[in-house]
Amino acid sequence: METQLIEPAQAKINLFLHVTGKRDDGYHTLDSLVCFANIGDTLRARLRDDATLTLAITGPMADALEDGSPKDNLVMRAATLLQEKYGVTHGADLILEKNLPVASGIGGGSADAAAALRVLCKLWGLDVPPADLANIALSLGADVPVCLTGGTVLMQGIGEEITPLPPLPGFSLVLVNPGKAVSTPAIFAARDGDFTEAGSWPTDASFADVTTLATALRDCRNDLTLPAITLLPEICDVLDALARADGCLLARMSGSGATCFGLYPDADQAQITATTIAQANPGWWVMAGKIIGTPAS
Repeated sequence: METQLIEPAQAKINLFLHVTGKRDDGYHTLDSLVCFANIGDTLRARLRDDATLTLAITGPMADALEDGSPKDNLVMRAATLLQEKYGVTHGADLILEKNLPVASGIGGGSADAAAALRVLCKLWGLDVPPADLANIALSLGADVPVCLTGGTVLMQGIGEEITPLPPLPGFSLVLVNPGKAVSTPAIFAARDGDFTEAGSWPTDASFADVTTLATALRDCRNDLTLPAITLLPEICDVLDALARADGCLLARMSGSGATCFGLYPDADQAQITATTIAQANPGWWVMAGKIIGTPAS
């Protein structure tokens, strides 16, 4: 049994997000193409001989989580739930390096919780059936199952219906957040109009290159963009900055915002765009990266 492990918690990118309905319990159903970037948080776990769980938070975005109790953090909730459900007698000292903005539409907290489930299963030597782990993930939040799975997937239902898809062509991207958080419940509450019909994306689709992918994505959208903009108009400025950059194939908001992404055919153009936007907007969070496959330890 290893005593120290490191697990990445990569940013989740909703390449499109369609709101397809609303259940009687108030949850909205979605249809979303999801991939992950090589940008994210990092979770370190050290085995303890006793059952104590501790969490320390570091990194540039740590201050955004200081006001909350560590017990309320999704990492601690995931660790406690896993430990109690399987009667684990060991504990763990966890260190979360927080690099992603909080409440930003790219699954930061959900990715952290998923990373905790993955790393603690390895640290504690647990052989949890994937279906059971997925149920634990869903109990922590609607985005946690997809962050647990990783890769390129179609996410439906309230987040629990996950269909693995063929790998997307390699592409670079720029993530931009205006430095302000937006409330997901408030954005759903502000949404108006009809629902989008599910099933618009073929599950066997393959694309020769990112240009072909971007063309197909233009027939889709993020149904939460307009309500998000009504609550935070700066999202328009972010989308405009990305769309005006040379080489941008598609600019769109991810999740419930306020982070937006731009797709680029090569890393050099993405980095130039990120540098230019960051210099012009010192208060914004800007990162260049690329998509990745399944979660990597």
